[in-house]
Amino acid sequence: MARQCDLTGKSRQANHTVSHSNIKTRTFKQPNLKTKKVFDPESGQTIRLKLATSTIKTLDKMGLSKFLRKYYK
Repeated sequence: MARQCDLTGKSRQANHTVSHSNIKTRTFKQPNLKTKKVFDPESGQTIRLKLATSTIKTLDKMGLSKFLRKYYK
């Protein structure tokens, strides 16, 4: 399974660790993903999603249906 947010598509970012002698080693920053059950009021079902914590924060503020309307037009 990919380490990617199911709603926003956030995935890893490539970066470099730079040593004192300026040697660059490629590393990756992983998104902070959590598995969360989200209730969908339109279908009446609970869905298990792998979400970034920033997405969970936005869902708590807006709700699932408003979030989907805003970001998936």
